[in-house]
Amino acid sequence: MAASLCHNPFNRIHNGSITTRLRCTFIAFLLAINYSVTAQTDSIPVFKDAIAANRSKTYNNIVKNIISKNLSLPLTDSTEENWQDAFYAMEVLQYKQPWVQQKILAAFEAAAKRSPSFQRALLELAYALDLTQFKNNVQSLFLKTNNAKVFGMCAAFLLNADPSPQNKDKIGTIVYKKNIDEFDNPEQASYISYEILWPIMQLAEKESYKVKLHPEDVFSKNLLASKIIVYSIQRKNRNYPGIAIIRDSTGNFVTDSLGNIFSVPQLARSITNLPGYLTNGNTPQGIFRINGFAVSRSAAIGPTENIQLMMPYETSPQYFLKDSTITDTAWTKELYEKLLPASLKNYHPLYGTYYASAIGRTEIIAHGTTVDPSYYKGNTYWPHTPTQGCLCTKEIWSEENGRRTISDQQKLVDTLKKAGGANGYLIVIEIDDKQQPVSLQDVLPLLSKNK
Repeated sequence: MAASLCHNPFNRIHNGSITTRLRCTFIAFLLAINYSVTAQTDSIPVFKDAIAANRSKTYNNIVKNIISKNLSLPLTDSTEENWQDAFYAMEVLQYKQPWVQQKILAAFEAAAKRSPSFQRALLELAYALDLTQFKNNVQSLFLKTNNAKVFGMCAAFLLNADPSPQNKDKIGTIVYKKNIDEFDNPEQASYISYEILWPIMQLAEKESYKVKLHPEDVFSKNLLASKIIVYSIQRKNRNYPGIAIIRDSTGNFVTDSLGNIFSVPQLARSITNLPGYLTNGNTPQGIFRINGFAVSRSAAIGPTENIQLMMPYETSPQYFLKDSTITDTAWTKELYEKLLPASLKNYHPLYGTYYASAIGRTEIIAHGTTVDPSYYKGNTYWPHTPTQGCLCTKEIWSEENGRRTISDQQKLVDTLKKAGGANGYLIVIEIDDKQQPVSLQDVLPLLSKNK
């Protein structure tokens, strides 16, 4: 698999059900600033745009040439993409200046007449910046749209804006009716049913989560026995970082030089904070196949090696399951279930990667970052930086000379290589909903049950 260019907010890709469309204007602009100044010196990576003066220049250029300039254009068919680029930049910078509120209002008032890609970009921005004041505008689009992804994003926004049981019931009724109605359309049925299935499952929480998680089953040696596993252990609230640990092929958790279980903090939050079943949402729970190491061409991901990952629909069942006896070329839920022990087959959240990839999510990897953490100061995940749905570890680059001073990503890559390399799986799992970062002390009691 080629080094991923996407899934960092600086390098936006729209993932459709069939094709991937590059947001070329925003990417070309940032690569012109950043990529030419990324270098390697004495084995320690250097990212010169981390130098304080260059950070300031980058920020000012984005505000001036992407946000202000593009939003000053009248909104027409030919300028939709300019506005979309501005929306993406505002997500990255968490740009909430008062003057843009009128622009966002104008965009919502015209949303019904705009393209689905524009609608999705606008909804992402509204979700990312928690613009609940536009709830009525989203409600209107929710009732009018026939686009599955727009419909799903509207449902997610409305549930986030008002999580009350009454609103859940209201939204659930609309979602359910839409799902049933669309089965009458042969051209849309399979796509719509997958896309809308997830909001239904989320709404019917009492039913879909009846099977409770028993952590000892997730960390058992019987799960993917003899396979290397990287566990990304998260909270339900992705505003708090999780941690990554590694189990080797013998079923033992890798330790550091002091004999403690190795761990590094890892963020599984996207810049939008949308649910994981939606494109550009948080990293979905479930099983990924590890597919090698690579160095990204994206300046914002940086020169530190990343861990390449694949979800089920990105490859064949035979390759994903590492089973040469499988002759099926089309994915089914039953094939994915082969990875799970009986105790976990009915635990719905672990099917996240299966459904997310079925409806179009691709190119999620585990990587470092060169994004300026100051954009997110004040957030509970700072100094981590969010992505477009990848797993991201903390990296710090010197403001004086651009040299990398801290890299949890390098630690993770080095430890995985010592454990046997990229020949296994990565599992994202939420253990609870505590409103704090995951620590190794939270996880140790769960691991001790499997000794």
